[in-house]
Amino acid sequence: MLVLGVETSCDDTAAAVLLDGRTILSNLVSSQDEVHGPYGGVVPELASRQHMRQILPIVDQAIERAGIGLKDLGGFAVTYGPGLTGSLLVGLSFVKGVSFRCGIPYIGVNHLEAHLLAVFLERDVPFPYIAMLASGGHTLLYLVRDFSDYIHLGGTRDDAAGEAFDKVAKMMGLGYPGGRVIDQMASNGDPRAISFPRSRMKSGSYDFSFSGLKTAVWHYLRDRGQRQWEDQKNDIAASFQEAVVDMLVAPTMRATKELRVRRVVLTGGVSVNSRLRIKMEEKAKEVGVKVYFPSPALCTDNGAMIALAGHHWLERGRRDALDLNADADLTL
Repeated sequence: MLVLGVETSCDDTAAAVLLDGRTILSNLVSSQDEVHGPYGGVVPELASRQHMRQILPIVDQAIERAGIGLKDLGGFAVTYGPGLTGSLLVGLSFVKGVSFRCGIPYIGVNHLEAHLLAVFLERDVPFPYIAMLASGGHTLLYLVRDFSDYIHLGGTRDDAAGEAFDKVAKMMGLGYPGGRVIDQMASNGDPRAISFPRSRMKSGSYDFSFSGLKTAVWHYLRDRGQRQWEDQKNDIAASFQEAVVDMLVAPTMRATKELRVRRVVLTGGVSVNSRLRIKMEEKAKEVGVKVYFPSPALCTDNGAMIALAGHHWLERGRRDALDLNADADLTL
């Protein structure tokens, strides 16, 4: 079955064609980094307007590169939540219209589920596994027992990890998106130069909190003044990044031990971070746990993962009606 996946949950307009839930025939993403860069973060109104401009060209290109026509598709898959309401509505409304016009079924996909399954686009991972989903909008930990069988273990109580990267980058005037530039700067810095705090939940939960770390960086910058900290910005980036990585790795490894699961999957945009990948693998090796990473292009928002999740639901006979609405706060 050929499935066209469309993703517009935040600031990337993406479309992909997937064959039989495995073979990627096309996978295109139109980034909005230049649009939101001057603001240091995503502006929802600008994001939705840009989606309206880009969705038809991206879908057309995805179909053309796949070498197929609309009539060859067995179904459409589109993100309907969570995300920015305006952005979600652009993709959802577009797919509804094409689905109705062509008489081809469509399925609304949970963006979180798509991330948890993205690894299967490249390799088979035995169930169960612990999934760490870290991105600009989400920091979540799940036990994945099978397709459509997920147990929420924990999540952030304030900022998402990617959001913390963006905000610290904005404090330092480094540009947007922050995660990429901080990762690059950190490679030239000392992660032990500054002892930023690591939040730990006293309740023993698997939750995360990054607001305290973000505030600690703000105080450090304010107390020293720009002239002083400019000379050590690489060390600041490396020390901040190390703190974020430690706070992501520790609960993940604890979950593998307490739940007796020997596999971990990292996904979401933050999982592209080079230090996170290195440290997660180091800690996993110490305790005999195998770690899986999707390729960077499949960690960030993309249409292929939406098509994959949609494929599994379409195969199970699920179809969505035209009254399906966007759900900005959709959970899994």
